[in-house]
Amino acid sequence: MKVSKRTKKVTIADVARVSGASLATVSRVLNGVDTVDPVLAARVKSAIRELRYRPSATAQGLARGRTGTIGVLVPDLSNAHFSELIKPLSATARAGGTRVVVMDSDEDPGAERELAEDLIRYSDGLLLCSPRMPRTDLAALVGRGVPMVVINRPVPGLALHSITADFFDGMLAICRHLAQLGHRKAVFLSGPEASWANGERLRALSGARAFGLEVSSIACGSTADDGYAAAPAALESGVTAVIAYNDFIALGVLASFCELGVRVPEDMSLTGFDEIDMARFSAPPLTTVAIPRERLGRIAGEALGRVMGGDEDIDSETLPVELRIRRSTGAVV
Repeated sequence: MKVSKRTKKVTIADVARVSGASLATVSRVLNGVDTVDPVLAARVKSAIRELRYRPSATAQGLARGRTGTIGVLVPDLSNAHFSELIKPLSATARAGGTRVVVMDSDEDPGAERELAEDLIRYSDGLLLCSPRMPRTDLAALVGRGVPMVVINRPVPGLALHSITADFFDGMLAICRHLAQLGHRKAVFLSGPEASWANGERLRALSGARAFGLEVSSIACGSTADDGYAAAPAALESGVTAVIAYNDFIALGVLASFCELGVRVPEDMSLTGFDEIDMARFSAPPLTTVAIPRERLGRIAGEALGRVMGGDEDIDSETLPVELRIRRSTGAVV
């Protein structure tokens, strides 16, 4: 079988022409259908090799009714908390022969529904990481019947499999730790308003009084810039400790305090949350709550794989967290 040199992209029509088979036959061979005559199938495979034809994964997925892809939606890829979640998830998917497509909503709850719908069109399953969208939008996505798992956003009453970290217990641990150091007033720099994780932190703060700690709240955000901007207001609140929604905010506060001449922890104790890598290397190192991101991402990936395989008997799971005490917190002088 002689194959002419060509510069244009090889198509399935070229394979059909060279092998003397129909387009439908070539398609069946590409998709592993075993009803094709063995002699004809051998000619098609020979043409594929000689032409170095590479079939479109998208086209094959459409023909088979699946894409071999899962979609992942996160609020902010620049946040190490989410990028570190995706790494074990991607490894789990790859081990099962599945690709991962990631979209970033840029902390915009209004954009999440549309982005999720886009992912559904090109994916066999959907993983939502800490979605901020309203419950009605989540319900609409569930109604699409697409296999779906949610990280850090349980939604009672919806048929959603959720894997979460125990943010409530983590915040209680921070409050207990500060109270044991003699702190009686602290301020919480709050995270994104639509974040379930932020809501759990706020809910835990209502129990701080049981430890003798009174905690006020200042709306902040989720980035180091947000923490830097909120630091002066935290100082003016007359507290002895600042509790940041996450480590990024805490690092921003730390930078501002350094410029303002506020010593940590001598003048003000400071805590973060999430345990990103930089938390250990700040000056001083941050007291924070460690989230088991590797395990969280792996379990979520495995759960989605099971749901995609038709297994609906999967319990939601809440993973424990751990308070890491470092030098950014100290006793009240």
